[in-house]
Amino acid sequence: MIGDLDDVAGAGALLGRALDLPEDAAEAEALAARLAAPPRGRAVVRLGAGDGTGAAFASISDADPGLGHVELLAVLPEARRRGVGSALLRAAEERLAALGATRVRLGGNPPCYAWPGVDVRYTPAVCLARRAGYKMTDTAWNMTADLTLHSAEAALDESRLEGQGVKVLPAGPDTPRWVRSIWGDGWAWEVEQSLGRGGAGCYVAVRDGEILGFAAYGANRPSWFGPMGTSPAAEGLGVGRVLLRRCLADQRAAGLRAAQIGWAGPIGFYSKAVGARVERVFWIYTKAL
Repeated sequence: MIGDLDDVAGAGALLGRALDLPEDAAEAEALAARLAAPPRGRAVVRLGAGDGTGAAFASISDADPGLGHVELLAVLPEARRRGVGSALLRAAEERLAALGATRVRLGGNPPCYAWPGVDVRYTPAVCLARRAGYKMTDTAWNMTADLTLHSAEAALDESRLEGQGVKVLPAGPDTPRWVRSIWGDGWAWEVEQSLGRGGAGCYVAVRDGEILGFAAYGANRPSWFGPMGTSPAAEGLGVGRVLLRRCLADQRAAGLRAAQIGWAGPIGFYSKAVGARVERVFWIYTKAL
């Protein structure tokens, strides 16, 4: 029997046992807590199997009221092939339809999300999606930055910026407002989550009191970097590279050996700046209800 899920701590413990990939299982509690505290006003669905063998998190897109997201669906290994996953998915679809969704996507509902889509290594999830009538509509990827590598260029780049009057500072309370003015509510919300919270942080590049760029980490996952953006006034200065390295240095100091650049865009930039490599690939599945 599928019902509402109210026990976030219990969901975190379940995810720790149900998620097959070590990098996900290690952050299971953080994942559950993050999805349980989405942006204000988001319509959400939290479901659990009555016997405690599975859970699903779903929500309505903040930008498109007709689009529902099944953000996370997990079943304990010993309970698989018993229809638990299918029952959770059907129940999530029904709840999302009742909230106005006309189609459902298996994947993240930014800015608060667990993954962009279904990691291609989660074979049972891929099989469930196809069996339930979902079609692959997009692909996304994460890049991995090896935090055990140290760049001799980092200090030189920061010194060069300082010589041009640009300082790198911890973000202040005015940063989300500035981010919102250029990139919208989504990134501004992620920056807000990164301020003053353990395992997260944000830096800005400033010249003559003007913010030129920002970079954040830990907003959704402790080991994930992003978002990051630079204003047109900062083009060609190398601000993004310096901000990126500052964030990764913090994650290294926290004991992490690798960081995930979530939903990575400019592959060439991250590869050149910190030697990051494409490592996680996600298939995004969509279905009309």
